[in-house]
Amino acid sequence: MKARVFLVAAGTVAASVLLAACSGGAAPNSGPGSTGASVPSSAAEKTLPYAGAPKVENPLPVSVLAGHPCDDALTPDQVGRILVQKPQGKHDDEPSLGPQCHWLNSDAGAVATVMYVTKVSDGLSAVYANSKPQSTVWRPLPPIQGFPAVAHSNLSKDTAKEFCQVSVGISDQHDVDVSVTLGQSKVGGPDPCDVTAQVADMVVTNLKQKVGA
Repeated sequence: MKARVFLVAAGTVAASVLLAACSGGAAPNSGPGSTGASVPSSAAEKTLPYAGAPKVENPLPVSVLAGHPCDDALTPDQVGRILVQKPQGKHDDEPSLGPQCHWLNSDAGAVATVMYVTKVSDGLSAVYANSKPQSTVWRPLPPIQGFPAVAHSNLSKDTAKEFCQVSVGISDQHDVDVSVTLGQSKVGGPDPCDVTAQVADMVVTNLKQKVGA
């Protein structure tokens, strides 16, 4: 994917993010920042992929998700391109899903988030099975550097104009979730799913470099 990077903080990427339905169900509270994903049953009982999820033809090893997204998902320069500042990543792990990091431009209220979904072994199949039925936005994307991806949100249609999450399957068992929220000043401007897909492309680049792929 060729990067057309939108400097989201200039008009603001904004506030909160991730996730609810990372690999699971909807957030019980529909506002940004709510969590509460319902974790699907183990993939050991299923043949992957399922629920219409695409197969990952050239998976990355699970070791690529060792460590924490605050340390290796995005470089400081990439964070600067996204947020116009280079804030330190903040750990905000989801015990039932995996390690998660927020980057915040406090002046603009802009936030980007990356989660390594390591606690669920269904990969994109869980996203298709659990998130798709509850999504107000559901958009399969062209593969990101060869890895299947889908943009989605389970928030209200008005909020979905600002927020998007992109789930990228790095193997049939594991996915990486990237979320961005655009602020009010950017509504009607760049599509939040386009912005989030560009950030996801940066993350995939760094993960591939991590294992020499």
